Amino acid sequence: MEKPLVKFYYKNVTEEVLGKEHGITKSQFDELEKKTTPFIEELNNQRKAGKVKYRDLPYQADTVSQVKKIAGEIKDCENFVVLGIGGSALGNIALQTALNPYMYNLDDKQRKGPRLFVLDNVDPVQMKSFLDWIGDKLDKTIFNCISKSGRTAETASQFMTVCEMIEKKLGKSKLKDNVVATTDLKAGTLRKITDEFGFRSLEVPDGVGGRFSVLSAVGLLSAAVCGIDIDLLLAGAADMDKRVSVAEFYKNPAAINAAINWHYYTRGKKISVMMPYSYGLKDLSDWYRQLWAESLGKTKDLSGNDIFVGPTPVKALGATDQHSQVQLYREGPNDKLFTFLEVEDFSDDVIIGKSPDIAPELAVLSGHKMSKLINCEKIGTEYALIASKRPCLTVAFEKVTPYTIGQFIYLFEATTSFAGMLFNINTYDQPAVELGKDATLALMGSSDYAQLADKIKPFKEKDNNFLI
Repeated sequence: MEKPLVKFYYKNVTEEVLGKEHGITKSQFDELEKKTTPFIEELNNQRKAGKVKYRDLPYQADTVSQVKKIAGEIKDCENFVVLGIGGSALGNIALQTALNPYMYNLDDKQRKGPRLFVLDNVDPVQMKSFLDWIGDKLDKTIFNCISKSGRTAETASQFMTVCEMIEKKLGKSKLKDNVVATTDLKAGTLRKITDEFGFRSLEVPDGVGGRFSVLSAVGLLSAAVCGIDIDLLLAGAADMDKRVSVAEFYKNPAAINAAINWHYYTRGKKISVMMPYSYGLKDLSDWYRQLWAESLGKTKDLSGNDIFVGPTPVKALGATDQHSQVQLYREGPNDKLFTFLEVEDFSDDVIIGKSPDIAPELAVLSGHKMSKLINCEKIGTEYALIASKRPCLTVAFEKVTPYTIGQFIYLFEATTSFAGMLFNINTYDQPAVELGKDATLALMGSSDYAQLADKIKPFKEKDNNFLI
């Protein structure tokens, strides 16, 4: 039986569809092929040299065995709580939303594992509400703390709070039963704590940034615990690995996707909108936003020149945001490239009810599948955007399964690598993130950042002359 595929469709960015001003001409595609093709070989060579380690994640047999072992040990818990932020959380959320039912946490009949909660912020009201609820359920709850260093302020604060709660209610000896750490294998604060308390642990792999880590232990444990087939997830990624390694430009979906995005960015379309027409795929847009923004938003190129480059990723949800954003997208500035996510065969469906006798105008909807309606919404919106000369791409899922989600994740990771090469930047660092982190620690009173705290002081209090 053939596995379902993710397919990349790009006709609706061509001159044939959009005209010469906004469409890509044949000669422009020839130039994009000429510019991008050498990067395919270069990225493949970097991978062979061990420089692009996320590309090895689909083949990590040892990690999969470790994940399955721990998942088997804790599978009888009633609540599984991820403590993490950014790349330590967004992928976990995306996998859960895509591959488990909408009512997963609420309906025992729809659930294949424990309830899943991903605490990816330090909002005090949210945190207090959760702690009040979980307080009498701690003996049936596993906390997965994900942090390579263990010093990320948000995750560390959650972790310390939860550990204190467990210690007070269940006793210190129970910490090792209720906590799984996903962290650096050898060094760092969380590794030190893990070794001291004897937590079960998994590795955050070296050389894989958080935004590329969803197919590592970072994302696999919560998926496995909640009944998602991680073997199929990684098999899908391995399938896409072969497709994005193909040297021929027009047969390489990541290379042509990156080239189209680069082409439009350099011609003033600097906003990249991802719009899934599937609720299950909506959190892939959140995951994509971090991947795209943190990888491609850079001040300097590889030669040290100031370039201030970076497409701005925006998420929308079909059909919801037809009623909140499409007015802007059609009549506002033509500065966006749209990527639709489309599902050809939904895993479940609903037949639309009959229309009331007093409203015969609604009969056009009655008796049709809801899946037909949402896909008509997608095509209708795409047609309307094209009528306004707005370029559109589509990533089509034959079905949403672990296999196709693995393909999608790997496709956009490889697309990001190619885009970084086209922009001539370091795709894998994120230097601009650090100042905000340091400033937070300075404001919290860290002696390591005393000088920074002095610099921040004028901004700490609001100037009443500007407060109305």
